[in-house]
Amino acid sequence: MLLQVDNLSVSFATRNGVQAAVKNVSYSVDKGQILGIVGESGSGKSVSCYSLLGLIPQPPGRIDSGTALFNGEDLLKLSPARQRDIRGNRIAMIFQDPMTSLNPFLSIGEQLLEPLVYHHDCSRAEARSRALQLLDEVGIVDGERKFSSFPHEFSGGMRQRVMIAMALITEPELLIADEPTTALDVTIQAQILRLIADLQSRHNIGVIFISHDLAVVNQLADHVLVMNKGEIVEAGPGERVLHKPQQAYTQTLIASTPRGAKIASGRERERDSETLVSVRSLSTSFVDYSSHAAKRVRAVNDVSFDLYRGEILGLVGESGSGKSTLGRSILRLVNVDEGTIEYDGVDLLALQGNDLMPYRQRMQMIFQDPFASLNPRMTIYDALAEPLLYHGLANRQSVQSAVLQLMDDVGLEGRFIRKYPHEFSGGQRQRIAIARALATGPEFIVTDEPVSALDVTVQKQILELLLALVAKHNLSMLFISHDLSVVRYLCDRVLVMRQASIIEAGDVENVWRDPASDYTRQLLASAPVL
Repeated sequence: MLLQVDNLSVSFATRNGVQAAVKNVSYSVDKGQILGIVGESGSGKSVSCYSLLGLIPQPPGRIDSGTALFNGEDLLKLSPARQRDIRGNRIAMIFQDPMTSLNPFLSIGEQLLEPLVYHHDCSRAEARSRALQLLDEVGIVDGERKFSSFPHEFSGGMRQRVMIAMALITEPELLIADEPTTALDVTIQAQILRLIADLQSRHNIGVIFISHDLAVVNQLADHVLVMNKGEIVEAGPGERVLHKPQQAYTQTLIASTPRGAKIASGRERERDSETLVSVRSLSTSFVDYSSHAAKRVRAVNDVSFDLYRGEILGLVGESGSGKSTLGRSILRLVNVDEGTIEYDGVDLLALQGNDLMPYRQRMQMIFQDPFASLNPRMTIYDALAEPLLYHGLANRQSVQSAVLQLMDDVGLEGRFIRKYPHEFSGGQRQRIAIARALATGPEFIVTDEPVSALDVTVQKQILELLLALVAKHNLSMLFISHDLSVVRYLCDRVLVMRQASIIEAGDVENVWRDPASDYTRQLLASAPVL
C-alpha cells in the first residue's frame, strides 16, 4: 500500500464560524493505481489532498483528525523539514491554476531545474537536458527557445503544460494531479493523459487524479471517489461508479455532462438575417524577445469571418493557435496590425479614446483565468458593483439588489458578496467572472474558456444561462473553448483555428459529421467521451 488515508477531517475558521471542509474521508492508493476524485467545486476534493502535503494554511485551516500513511510515515505528523524532503520529490503535485503557481520573476527553465537541483543534487547540465526532454513530452515545441521564456509569455494551456513537466521531472512515487488538463485542448489533453498513464505504468507510481471532467476520469482512473460537501458519497471501480452509479448525486453529475447536438430554435435558424460583427483580413502580431534577435510573430494571420446577431459562434483549436488573441483583437484589447473589424456597421479600428467607450458597454469578455482577471483587493460586491455604477446602470440605492441578482444568475449565494477572490474555489471564481461580464447587459460577449474550470452541474447551469441570455436579449457570442462536447451543445457554427489561421468553418453538425481537414478529424478523435 503506497498511501492509506483514514478518517481525515479538515475545517476552516471563517467569519461565520468553523466550517468543515473534509469530513471523515478514507481512501487508499496502491502502487500502479490511478484514483480519480470527482465532485462539484467546493466539495473538498483539493483540500483533502492539499492537507496531506502541509499545504493548508494553519490558521485558518486545521486538521481535526485522521492519519495519512505514506510508505509507513504519517504525512500529517511530519516535521516541516521532512515534509519538504517528500513534497515535490517523492510526492509531486500539479496545481489547478498555473499562473498563481509559477513564479513570474523566473524563466520557466529555471523553475523546471529547481526540483532536480534541490532534491536530486543534479548538475545544471543534467537537469537542463531532462527539462528539455520533459518540455517535448508535454507538447511544448522548440523547447530550447522557450526555456528562457517567462510565464506571462505562454498561453493558459502552455502554462499548464509547464506545471505538468515540473511535477513529473523528479519521477515521483505519488503524483497528485488537481485538474491537470482543465486548460488543455483535446489533442494535448490526450497526450498528457497518455504521458501520465505511461509514467504510472513504467515506474509503478500511484496517481490521485482530481477532476470535474467525468469523461477524462472515465478514460484514466481505475478507482473513483465521488465527493459532495466534504464527504465521500460513492466509491468503487471506475467502470461501476461512472456507468452504473448507485447514488442520486452521482447520477446527477453524469446526467449534467453535455452531450449531443444543440436543439435549434426558430430564432437561431433565422440568425443570418443580420451581421453584427464582420472581420476581414485581420492580422495581429507580437514581438518575441525570447531569442537574442527580437522578431515579430504572427498570432492571428489574415482571418475573416462574420458573426450574426443572436448567434453563438464556436472557436476551437490547440493552445497557442491564436484563439484568445483573435477574441482580444476584436474587442480592441490588443493592437491590430491590419484588417477591418466592423461592429454593427461601425469600423472599430477607426475609433479612439472616448469614441470607443460606448462600445465597451456593448462588448464584454469573460477571460480564461478568473483569478488573474479579478482584483484581489476588491470584494466580490465591489467587483460586480463597479461596472454597474461606472456605466450608470445602477445607483447607490439599487446597486446591491443588482449585484445579488447577478450572483443568483450564476449560481452563487448572496451571502458571499463580502468575500475576496482568494476565498473562493476555482470554479466559484469563474462564476464571478461571468457575472461581471454580464453586468453591463452587453450585446456581444467574447468568452474565453468560460466553463473550463466548472464542475459539470454548474457548467450545465452556466450553459443554460448563456442560452437563455442569447434567446432573451438576442445576445451574440464568440465562444472560445477546447471542450468539443460543450461547443457542440452550445454553438450554431464553429471556426477551427490552427497556427494563427482559420482552416475550417461551418455549421457545427456539418463539421462534426464530415470534417473537411485532417486536423479537425484529429481534434474530434481526441475528445474523451463518457
